[in-house]
Amino acid sequence: MRHFLPNGEELTIRWPEIGDAPGLLANFQRMIGETDFLLFTRQEAGELDVKSEEEFIKSYLNSDDQLMLLAVARDTIVGSVTVNHSGYHKKGHIAEMGIAVERAWGNMGIGRRLMTAMIRWAEAHKKLQIIYLNVFSTNEKAMQLYRNFGFLECGRMPAGIAPRDGEYADLVMMYRRVKP
Repeated sequence: MRHFLPNGEELTIRWPEIGDAPGLLANFQRMIGETDFLLFTRQEAGELDVKSEEEFIKSYLNSDDQLMLLAVARDTIVGSVTVNHSGYHKKGHIAEMGIAVERAWGNMGIGRRLMTAMIRWAEAHKKLQIIYLNVFSTNEKAMQLYRNFGFLECGRMPAGIAPRDGEYADLVMMYRRVKP
């Protein structure tokens, strides 16, 4: 899917390929360095390598129940969205999503475009009925994006996240039905 951003740049939303591993790893490590809203620490992200990223991509390509889409601008991966199914039969109708966009590419509608593509995939998926996510309570911008897409808060774990500055944040669970 091709889109044009407010800055005039062309954005492509697409499935990953194994060859994207170096770019996806670099994207992830850049995002870890600029935000505390992702679960990995800089040290944990630094321990990842291209081989592990290739295996990560393969896990999505080899499953009909999981999704990974990349946001690419200037031939660089600038964001992604994933949907992960637990593999348990009793949870076959639900899946967890995650999304991230690099700060330099924020406020251009990339997150909205990734969310739209992810929800279209989820609505077409034969088993999937509910998408859920976990978000830091301090990430109000992300929570508003999720609300705009019909996600509802369904729980909070007080002090569920310990960011590197030592200030605890609640972990908020949100969900959206994609089928009645």
